[in-house]
Order: sequence, then C-alpha cells, then structure tokens
Amino acid sequence: MVKYLPQNIFIKTGRKRKDELGKVFHFDLFGKREFKYNFLGENTIKSFQWNLLESIELNFYFVNKNFLGFNEYEKGFKIDKLFEVNNTGIETGRDDFFIDYDFKFLKKKIENVFQNKYDNKLLNEFKITNTTSFKFKDNLIRSFFDEKKIRKILYRPFDLRYTYYDKNLQRRASYNTIKHLIKDNFALSTCRQQSTFDFQHILVTNCIIERCTVSLQTKETGYVFPLYLYSEETGQQTTNQKPQERTPNLDPEIIQQIEKALGLTFVHEKEAEGNVCMANSDEVRDDFKTTFAPIDLLDYIYAVLHSPEYREKYKEFLKIDFPRVPYPQDSEVFWKLVELGGQLRQVHLLESPLVDQRITGYPEDGDNVVSRKITKTSPGYEPISETHGKVWINDQQYFDKVPLIAWEFYIGGYQPAQKWLKDRKERTLEFDDILHYQKIIVALTETDRLMKKIDKVGVVIKDHGIVN
Repeated sequence: MVKYLPQNIFIKTGRKRKDELGKVFHFDLFGKREFKYNFLGENTIKSFQWNLLESIELNFYFVNKNFLGFNEYEKGFKIDKLFEVNNTGIETGRDDFFIDYDFKFLKKKIENVFQNKYDNKLLNEFKITNTTSFKFKDNLIRSFFDEKKIRKILYRPFDLRYTYYDKNLQRRASYNTIKHLIKDNFALSTCRQQSTFDFQHILVTNCIIERCTVSLQTKETGYVFPLYLYSEETGQQTTNQKPQERTPNLDPEIIQQIEKALGLTFVHEKEAEGNVCMANSDEVRDDFKTTFAPIDLLDYIYAVLHSPEYREKYKEFLKIDFPRVPYPQDSEVFWKLVELGGQLRQVHLLESPLVDQRITGYPEDGDNVVSRKITKTSPGYEPISETHGKVWINDQQYFDKVPLIAWEFYIGGYQPAQKWLKDRKERTLEFDDILHYQKIIVALTETDRLMKKIDKVGVVIKDHGIVN
C-alpha cells in the first residue's frame, strides 16, 4: 500500500527589529515520493507559494492552524485547574508481573514471588532487577505481601483487570492522586496533548487507572482527575468508626463563578435520588434544580467533551493542552447536559441498564479461543450489510450483528471493540468475557447515539458560555 505523506517545508526570512518576532513561512506538499521529487526538481524556493504562519503566544506552531474561536475557547476553565489534585495514571514498570485478568492467578503469582524473594531464577523470570531509576528488587525484598493491595484497574477502555498496587513497588505510583481512587469515587482521565488524533481522549473511571489507559501514542500520557479527596485514615478500623470523610477536589473560585452564573447553590454531596440516571426521562425534577453537586459538574464536563461539534470547532486548541470547558450560563441547558453526561458515565462504566440489552449474538459453540485471522488484523470483521458485520474470534465462532460504528469507534488512541479482543489473542473467553464484550458493543453504540444527542442540546461557546 502506498502511503501519501505530506512534505513540510519551512523557511525563516527577512530582517526584523530587536523587539519583533521572526516570521516563519510554510509550504505543504502532499503526494507520492516520485511526485515530490519531480515537483522539487522543477521549482525553486522562490517559486513556492509560501504561507505566513500566524504566531500566538505561548504556542508557536510550525504548521497552519485555524485560530477561529480561540478567544471564545480561552474563556473556559481548564480541567487541571478545576480538579486541583491530579497526576498521571500509574506505571508499574512490570505490567506482566503486577497486572492480570484473574484475581486468583494474580494473587498466587505475587504471593509466590514474595515467598521466594531470593530465588534468582524466579526473579529473573519476571525481570525483577534494579536499575538506576527503579530499585525494584531492593524494594521487593523490603516489602511483604498483602492481599488487600490487589485492586481493580481500568487497564484500557472497558478492559477491567486486577493489579497489585503497592506504592513502594510501582515505578510511578502517583500515590497522592491514585490513593483517592481505591475508595468510592469517580475520576476523569484525559491527555495533556494529542500527537496523532484529534481530541477523543476523555474517559471516566471509578477505579485505579494506568498511564496508557486512554492512549499508547507518544506524548499522550493519561492523567487522572479524582472527583473527591479522602482524608487520611488514622489507626485501625473499628465497628464504631465513622466512614472516611471526603471533600470535593474542585477549585472554589471556579465553583463560585458557576454558582453565580447558574443561580444554583453548590453542595458537597448529592442526595441518593439525585445520583440516579434518568435514562428514560427528558426532564430533570424541579427539586434537584436548586443545587448542584460535584457529580453534576463531572457529568456536565463529560457531556461537553463528547460533543462532536465542540471537538471539531476547538480541535486545534484541544490538541495542545488539557481541555478547557465553557462556564455554563443557562441552567436549562446545564441540566440537560448533566443528564446526558450522566448517561454516558453510566454507559462507560457498564453500569447502565442499557448495556444489558444485547444487540449482538454469539450463535456457535466451540472452544472460545481468540485466534481467527480474516485480514491483517486479528480478530477480523466480516461485513454482512452496510451497517453491521460478524466479528470472528476463530474459524467457527463469531459475534453476530456487530454495528460497524461500534467496531470502528475510537476512544483516545484505541478502538475498544478491536483492542479488547486483540489483547486476548490465544486466550479462552469465559462466559463472563463473552457477555462483557457484548456490553462493550452496546456501550460504543450508545456513545455514538448520546454524542449526537448532546450536539442537539448545543455546547459550542456563545459569547461567555454555553447557550441552547
């Protein structure tokens, strides 16, 4: 397959004053290599139709950018300013040792290594050695096995596994942030920059997250933003001890501006009824409209950052730093977006009743081993219509009636419907795995539907905020 790659050519020219920025001109040449050689041979630097690049601090680009909407976009709040405590997801340094699909298998493996700390053959098997930056072996010898440290981890989109999370053993534990996710909590995960794709890098979690959960692409390290912060535990738990207190991980000044704009009062915790996702309701009950809680703000942000129109209009700015979100100005629009964002959150956590309404089949019996190759990818997608197809896992078995939109759907740097299966190549899918994959297909299909619904509400910034 011939790839058509652009050839970027830059030139800096002209005299300037001491207090003046230099001018950078850009010319883009797109096509096959032979075409480029011929073009360059027939032209000179002077004959190129150069484009003067616009320079805007603090970022000075070396390609053409569309700055339409820049001033509007800058009026929004950055999520790393709203969520005051944030950091990258964890980096174990040895995923094959610390992370596994099965709780019991992971426990047995970790426990065995702790019981045989000085068995060099076993340590070498898991590459447990010291380096200049990671004293893995020394830290392991000083540590002791604790089953309570086995936690769920969102390893990739919709890919829940188990990890042994010990802050003293991880290469990068990000403990001051991650410790709040081993409690009852929600968090957003996104990237600071995008190097390959336009912005599609936002995901919700309620457990530990890995630094590559959202994307494995260069420069697309995943950061995590907890909704609540928990106080430190003191002493051992007793039957009379109160639950740990938690406080919103939200900047007070930003919250005050939102309160003032919406005419609502901010509360630290939402009543139980307010946390119910009203998937079949088009209206939010009036008694929930006088206050808003941290979960409402998270759902609002989640909806905005899933708006296709918002992503397209501000894609150049979403690529270069943590995303900004417009201050809500209209309470009616705010609550509509909260509701849609809440539905998205529950769908992505696979907690919505919708994901149990299967739209795919798994009609054939077999060994359930993921091994089939139809094209260059494994497993393969076989179209049965313009909109649906079969996803083969081996020569006999397949998932039927899989929507093409779900198969091709991206979250961050991954296509979850493909990634989840590819990561299980040569593994046997258990009954729960088959159900889980069918839930993923529903979730991706619902995500596409809800994103379109969000755009109908309207999330592009108008003047100072979002209006319908």
